[in-house]
Amino acid sequence: MKTLKEILEGVNFKLINGSDDATINQLQIDSRKVQKGDCFIAIKGTASDGHLFIEKAIQAGATSIICSDVTDQKYEKLNLIQVKNTRDKLADIAANFYEKPSTQLKVWGVTGTNGKTTSSVLLFKLFRRLGLNVGLISTIDIRINEEIIPTQLTTPDAITLQSIFAKMVDAQCDYVFMEVSSHALDQGRVNAIHFDVAAFTNISHDHLDYHKDMKEYIRVKKMFFDRLDKNAIAIINVDDKNGKVMIENSQANIKRYSLRTMVDYKGKIMSQSFLGLHMKINEIEAYFKIVGAYNAYNLLNVVASAEALGLEVEEFMPELSAIDSADGRLERVGTATRSAFVDYAHTPDALINVLETLGQMKKKGEKIITVVGAGGDRDKSKRPKMAKAAARLSDHVILTSDNPRTEDPEQIIRDMEAGLDSELSTKVLKITNRKEAIKTACMLARPQDVILVAGKGHEKYQDINGVKMPFDDKEILKEIFKEL
Repeated sequence: MKTLKEILEGVNFKLINGSDDATINQLQIDSRKVQKGDCFIAIKGTASDGHLFIEKAIQAGATSIICSDVTDQKYEKLNLIQVKNTRDKLADIAANFYEKPSTQLKVWGVTGTNGKTTSSVLLFKLFRRLGLNVGLISTIDIRINEEIIPTQLTTPDAITLQSIFAKMVDAQCDYVFMEVSSHALDQGRVNAIHFDVAAFTNISHDHLDYHKDMKEYIRVKKMFFDRLDKNAIAIINVDDKNGKVMIENSQANIKRYSLRTMVDYKGKIMSQSFLGLHMKINEIEAYFKIVGAYNAYNLLNVVASAEALGLEVEEFMPELSAIDSADGRLERVGTATRSAFVDYAHTPDALINVLETLGQMKKKGEKIITVVGAGGDRDKSKRPKMAKAAARLSDHVILTSDNPRTEDPEQIIRDMEAGLDSELSTKVLKITNRKEAIKTACMLARPQDVILVAGKGHEKYQDINGVKMPFDDKEILKEIFKEL
């Protein structure tokens, strides 16, 4: 338990009613989760305003309220605190409540459009193989050593984040690897986290349903590096033109990686196949079980980051060579005679990367058959680009449903079709039912052909009108291959 005064340390606030010496049990931003003795923090979000639920929070047992707007309503035995902007200060309040756990850990964060999950999962697996106590906060799940905690967001809200860090401290973790999304940066979820190492992968078209345009998207990503202190290390992909932009105002020590130019970590792909990559990183050659040329960048990021955190490359490289990729990232599924690849690619650039990789590795005469959709209630402008990329780089394409959410899946497919000219359209089928689409791809494919099922990767559900129905691309493929 903490007092209001303790959790508001360093935060400018005004006591409207009650006492700031009052103790609280838990912090809550969702009035439905409030229990007796909790402190409810009213946040003005993108979809709703927590100030509208203050009364419900009080009825549920909240004894303290932190808000930005104060009404004339008088409440007896209520501790009422006003701060200028609760959303901006939430991370600081949460960090104080959990005793600033990130300062007791070495925290690595990664931002960018593609590669965040693969980089963070590879680092987690590497450090675990070396016998270290490690935490992971990723799109796939949250892990505290071998404990797995399901997650629905790439970067959880500030209170959840700080509570997870506290659990990691209790579990005697030394390191934490986490993805940092543009939403989290813009909404201040990671404001009170002390990052020792920050990595940048790349930037391409994504999240423009949330950010106004690419300029704003880049500005928000850049905030991550602007806030680093002089003792932090920034790991930057300089082959992406935005890499230099990220570090323009950063105080951090900069380490660069590239496949094109001589920098701190220079990589060269010696060969690649469906089994993995043979790479040279600086003067060290190694074979990796990670598939795809674009993953060479993720491996460079991992090597640079591991060294930045104090590991010796000669010691960890053999372990890194033995690690599989993240769940649902160009993951092979199948039998000895038939197989398919499942990948999370849900942006035009990610889809291009995967399909170009498969095109480089397939043998002459083999065809690529792609099953792909686009998410509902998300950036509509990338839909035609995804269809065009799929059709341009595949021999056959089946447009299908992804996570339609509250949208009509057939309208989403029509939006995707808008990116196809008459020539590309001849390669494309439309099958709204995702299971039927995958089954059709398997029936069209000869045993030697390459099937890609894109868009959902590790996800084990399909979000339809707010209901998450069980659906796993990998399990569907296994079921179909047994029948064929």
